Order: sequence, then C-alpha cells, then structure tokens
Amino acid sequence: MPTALLQDEVRVAFLGRTSTEDQQDPRQSMIRQLHSCKTAIPESWVVVAHFYDIESGRMELDARGHKSNYERFDIPISRDGGISDLLDEATRANRRFDVVIAESMSRVARRTFEGISVERQLENADVPLFASNEPITITGSRAQRVLQRRINQSVAEYEVLNTLEQSWAGLCTHVREGWNIGKPCHGYRAKVFKHPNPTKAAKGRTKSRLEPDDAKGETVTQIALWRYYEKLGAGAIADRLNTDLTRYPPPEPSIPGRARGYWSKSSVFDILRNPKYTGYQVFNRRATRSRHGKVNDPRKWVWSHEPQHEPLIPKWMYDEINAEISLNHGSREGGRTTNPNPKTKRRYLLRRRVFCACGRRLEGITRHDFTYYRCVPSKNNKARPDKHPDHPTTVYLREDELTEAILAVYTERLFSPQRHELLAADIDTLDDHLAEQRQAERDRLNRSLSDLGTRQRRLLQQAQTGDPDDPFNRGLRDTYNHLETERNTVLAALTELDAAEQTEPDKPTEQDQGILDALPLLSANLSDAPEDLLLELFEITQLRVELHNDTQKATITITLPEDHAPTISSTVERINSMAETQKTPAQRADASCVELVCTPDGIRTHATGVRGRRPRPLDDGGLLG
Repeated sequence: MPTALLQDEVRVAFLGRTSTEDQQDPRQSMIRQLHSCKTAIPESWVVVAHFYDIESGRMELDARGHKSNYERFDIPISRDGGISDLLDEATRANRRFDVVIAESMSRVARRTFEGISVERQLENADVPLFASNEPITITGSRAQRVLQRRINQSVAEYEVLNTLEQSWAGLCTHVREGWNIGKPCHGYRAKVFKHPNPTKAAKGRTKSRLEPDDAKGETVTQIALWRYYEKLGAGAIADRLNTDLTRYPPPEPSIPGRARGYWSKSSVFDILRNPKYTGYQVFNRRATRSRHGKVNDPRKWVWSHEPQHEPLIPKWMYDEINAEISLNHGSREGGRTTNPNPKTKRRYLLRRRVFCACGRRLEGITRHDFTYYRCVPSKNNKARPDKHPDHPTTVYLREDELTEAILAVYTERLFSPQRHELLAADIDTLDDHLAEQRQAERDRLNRSLSDLGTRQRRLLQQAQTGDPDDPFNRGLRDTYNHLETERNTVLAALTELDAAEQTEPDKPTEQDQGILDALPLLSANLSDAPEDLLLELFEITQLRVELHNDTQKATITITLPEDHAPTISSTVERINSMAETQKTPAQRADASCVELVCTPDGIRTHATGVRGRRPRPLDDGGLLG
C-alpha cells in the first residue's frame, strides 16, 4: 500500500467519462459521477484534480483523451485534461494527486484489456485506482478486491457487447424490411411513413423508404448508361453533366457548406458504386465510427432479400459496371486508347482489351520493333504465385498475330454473307453449360435448406423438454433464430436463381439474330483500315480477349448493342469508303480483276488483290477446263 494513503490528507484525482454527446447529456453525467466519487471517499480525502473525456469507452488506449472544445458543453467542473493527461502526470515526481477514483471501472474503459492497462500503468507509478461502486479500503484482502473488480469489468464488457449485438441485429432487420437509414442518396427522396410502433408513433417518430426524385433520378440512370454503353470514365461523365446543371442537378452533401455546386469525378464514382440504385436496401457499406468512414468489404454489406424500392440502375448493369471498375483502374477517360500528350510515341491497338487467365489486363510493351502484350506476376500483386500457382513466369502475346485473329472474327462473323450460317451452326452446337451451373447451384441450395431444417427440428426437440427461463434454452432460441435467418437467405437465393433462369435465355433469340441484318457487308480488308476506325469499332462492340489457363487459347468476345447498330454500320461504311478512295482507277473499275494464267496443267484463275499483293488462286487451284 502506498505510504501516501497513511497520511491524514490524501489527494484524489477524479477520472470521468461519458460516451456520445448525441445520446447523453455530458453536463449532467459528469456532475453525477463527481458527486458519487466524493460521497464514496473517506472524509480526509480531497479531490484536487479533474480529468474527464467525452468519448466511447471502447476506443484504443492510445486514441483516448485527445479531443478538445469541452467549453461548449457548459460543464461546471474545471478540466485538467483527459485520461492521457492523467497517465502522463501520474509518472511525474511532482504529481498533484496520490490516488485516482472513478464512478466505476466501466468509466475507465468498456473493455477489460484497456481497463487493466490503465490500472497497471497507475500501479507502476504507485498510484492506486479506486471505484465508487467498490469498497474503498486500505487494509484487508487485496485478492478479494481484485476478484470483485474483474467481475465488474467482465459484466461491463458483456453489457456493451450484448447491447451492440442486439442493436446491430435490429438495424439489419430494419434494412431487410426495406427501411432507409440516413439521408437518401442522390436520385431518391424519402417517403415518410408513420412508425409501426404505436408508442413511438405517438412521439412523432417515423420511418422512411426511398422513391425516385424526378430529374435527380433520371441523372443517375443517365450516368449508368453513359458508363455501360459508351465506357466513359468518371471525369468524362462529370464534364457532360456540368454542361447543363439544370437538367443534371449536382448532389447536395449532408453539410450544406461543403456543397460544390457542380459534378466531380468522386461524386460520379460514388453513384456508380452505390448498390441502393439497384432497388435493394443496403447497409454497412462504410465503417462510419470504427474506421472513420472507410468502405467495408462488400461481403460485409447487409442486403434486403429482394428489391424494396424502384431501381434507377438495373442490377445486372450495376454488377457489370462494378466488375469493370477494378479491371479498368488506370484506364484513360472516355475509353481513349492513346495518351493525348503530344510526346506520346507508341500506340497500342488492343490496350485494356486483353486479359490474362489470372483476371488482370495485359500491359503493352515493344521489343525489337514488335508490339507485345504481357502479364508479369511479380509486378502484379493480384496475380501472386500463391494465388495462381500455375501462372507462367511471363505471358507474352504478339499484337500482329492477335489482331489478325480478331479481324478474321469480325470479317467472318459480322460482315460476311455467311454470317447467318455460321451463327446457326454455333447455336446448334451450343451446350447447356449455363443451365448445368444453375442446376448445380440449385442442388447445393436445396441441400443447405434441408440441413437447416433438420438442425432447427433438433433444436425444437431440445427446447421442448427444458425450462424456458434456463440460459441454455435461451441460447437454443438464439441459435434457432440464427438458423432461420440463414434459411431465409437460402430461400432468397433460390428465388433469385429462378428469376435469372426465366430472364436470361441460354440461346440467342430471333431478335438477337436480327441484329446481324442491320449490319452492312464488308467490301474492304480490315487490316488496311485506319487505326482510328478500328479503335472506334472495338469500342462500340466492346471487344474483349481472355486467355485460358494454358495460355495457348483465348476467347474473343464481341458484343452488339442493339441501340448502337446504326453506329456500327456507319463505322463499317466509312471503312469501305476509305478503302474505295485508296484504290487506283483501274482497281475501282474492277475491284477483283480476274486473270487467266496458262500453266502446264491447264488454265487457272487468279485475282489481283486491291492491295497489289501476289496473285493467288480463287478456287484453290481448280481447273476451268
């Protein structure tokens, strides 16, 4: 026991804390805590210093006690600092106090680890820590006092964790039922409803759902369309929006003074990443308190089981846009393949369109006058060897060979007279891989549903034979409710799977095949087309090349948006027109001049190509007779 406690007069430092100012009255709380401490200490002890904070007791110890501006609370207790100042002064030889007292150990910290850390630091400085709800004695069994204190600390930590868990479960239920939390996101307004609880309704409490907000909602939809169909970056979209702020009203932040009055890249990006625009209610996207607003992992987001308000962005479009955002990180605005800087020396025709089997884009590089696209795992933290053990050391693709294959696909599949026959042959050989995947997923969900039902029945059998007030039976009920939540999640997944099967046809429809009729025939050689027109064609048709795991094969994907069929036709016509202007007069008179060549085997037909290449047989060397 410190010798200071054996003196007639003992100097005491008061340590107080109250949580958040929006839920409690710091002024009244501090007055009450100080009164409780003064009542509990012996008459010969005198409070000479006051240390208190207004912050959560669950904060890390090194983050505690750094706030200021306590004057605005009008607390009639002179403040000598916070808990950090108390611990600092306790180590000084000229400290003003001999002991520290708090109303309870939960006022020191809500978590046992931090509370014991403060206690240990004060103990090392020979400063005892007392609590007004514990016996204050300087004699007797110290072990008994420590036991009682640890019990109090454990109870305090249990209460705060239990309260947080119940509050969290209530918020999740609130969201899954479609109610909104916080200010409506840009594009929606709050539709207010009377609170379903009569007691809270009598106090004027309400709940709200989301509904589209006229021009703001149309702006959100337009942003998604520009991003999905035209592949515009956030900066390019912001520039378009800022040309007519009346038609495209900018977002308004929660704090009016922070309003910019115009669109920025960050505001466009926030809209594209917000899942609430899909019609689902989503919660826990950001860690507003624990991590200062940082975005949580999407796996931690809480979604409603089904759409709860009118969507501004279709769910499928939102998923595809956000799948591309990470892949297109670093791409240039407006889908440009080249850098507008006049000092740029090289141009990569397939930039940001070639993807490795590991999921990342291949980068362009030039070696010995040849252009390659490569993926180097050591330079790519998303393709670590431990994540892709079979990934080659380096993957290289030559641009000229890859481009030749791509242009052959365009020529044969889109712009040749045989395109319908080729498509029909593909449809005949189309497998049911997607249907098989859905069936496998359905079987897995049904097995999970059956397992959850079995576990729930077993819990019910155990609960029926026990006392309802028994803690074990209460735990059984909590487990049953948790299983019921999982069961509802599985049922929602099954419903979504059935909806996907109805809305996503496995094979192209007649309307899809009709898009080919709107495309012109190609009379020019695509390899002779200017790069600008090829880039435009690649952009409109959303060209994508994906390597397979063995890196010896690749899948070339071309998408034909029905709305952009006229644009594709215009680009092809320009390619045909430019090829026509590059011909000589003789070539324009007869684009394919047939020449009869006498050989010892007979007479063969040859055509002189428009590019002046070496003649080749039109019929693989067939004789005319």
